[in-house]
Amino acid sequence: MTRSYLTHLECTACGETYRADQLLTTCPSCGKVLFARYDLEAAAREMTPEALAGRPWNLWRYREIMPVQDPRYALTLGEGGTPLLPVARLGRLLGYDRLLLKDDGQNPTGSFKARGLCAAVSRAAELGATAVAIPSAGNAAAAMSAYAARAGLDAYVFMPADVPEPMKAECRAYGAHVFLVEGLINDCGRVVRAGAAARGWFDVSTLKEPYRAEGKKTMGLELAEQLGWRLPDAIIYPTGGGTGIVGMWKAFDELERMGLIDSRRPRMIVVQAEGCAPIVRAFERGERHAELWQGAQTVAPGIRVPVAIGDYLILDAVHQSGGTALTVSDEELLEGVRLAATQEGLFVSPEVGAVVAAARALRERGVLGRDDEVVLFATGAGLKHIDLITGEYPVLHPDDPDLLATIDRVVAGATA
Repeated sequence: MTRSYLTHLECTACGETYRADQLLTTCPSCGKVLFARYDLEAAAREMTPEALAGRPWNLWRYREIMPVQDPRYALTLGEGGTPLLPVARLGRLLGYDRLLLKDDGQNPTGSFKARGLCAAVSRAAELGATAVAIPSAGNAAAAMSAYAARAGLDAYVFMPADVPEPMKAECRAYGAHVFLVEGLINDCGRVVRAGAAARGWFDVSTLKEPYRAEGKKTMGLELAEQLGWRLPDAIIYPTGGGTGIVGMWKAFDELERMGLIDSRRPRMIVVQAEGCAPIVRAFERGERHAELWQGAQTVAPGIRVPVAIGDYLILDAVHQSGGTALTVSDEELLEGVRLAATQEGLFVSPEVGAVVAAARALRERGVLGRDDEVVLFATGAGLKHIDLITGEYPVLHPDDPDLLATIDRVVAGATA
């Protein structure tokens, strides 16, 4: 396996640099987000399109610009390499001729969180961590628990008490210590910080360590590679903590510096729920930091994140790309879930329903054009959210002489 060209860590706010061979969370000088930095000139000599053609489709195909140094610590459950699907029927309905969907619900544990936690847990194990901890709305906890089990690390999970039951069960199945917290994900974060300080857990919270973003950036690396080393006109992304947008924006910069893409960028579009939209509010006010959103409420747990440490990085990407930020209602995002399923056979999470709803709104408002090539990021599968799919199921009696007539009446009523 080829080597990683990781060189150091750099603060995205104050610019201080640090050795990469130590377990760090945020910048010791100012408390902001740390980025992993690489010798991109050296990496470019090895990570060529020709070299990539012969590599497995997982995160480590981009090993030169991934952080793990010793291949023994490069954990994998088959994450990455998710399909970029044309969704023509959905596109026609929403008003697009070139609509694509990146289906990250096909990752291990059913969401894009597998990417970030694969990288974070791999690097934490390599640097000597023995226990990892996370505040989570559900999917990140499941991913961390899976990779911690793979690495043989203790896992501590803290989730709001009302997260979907399948996510609680999944974490427990992986052997994690699961605790429910009365409050939201930021309240869970307070518990993790207390335990990290007193018990020595390594905190893998969103953007509070340098390596989750490295896993998430592979979404951008894959997208460029799948499109023949170019980028689309726009990316629509459901945004909570925002690691995906931050990671992809970093990936595009690295790819350009390596000579694999040019300077053109997609418009980065943030989607949040009406009941929890701190990034959208900050964007509309022209601010670089987002205030805590009070009383956050939405049926989409992955975007019920009232405060994000990487707010300035998310907003920078949106502004620098000429993108935008918008909200959708819970009713609209649930309709988005229905449309993805009925039009394309894709059962997606409510966060992805928000992206579908946003795509419709952006066409109606004229923000995006019919001929724009637009990528919807499907960050999670719908199977963990079956409680949101409601309706009656008719019961049939097979010996009923009016059996087929009964079926016809039910179908007619459903399609009326």
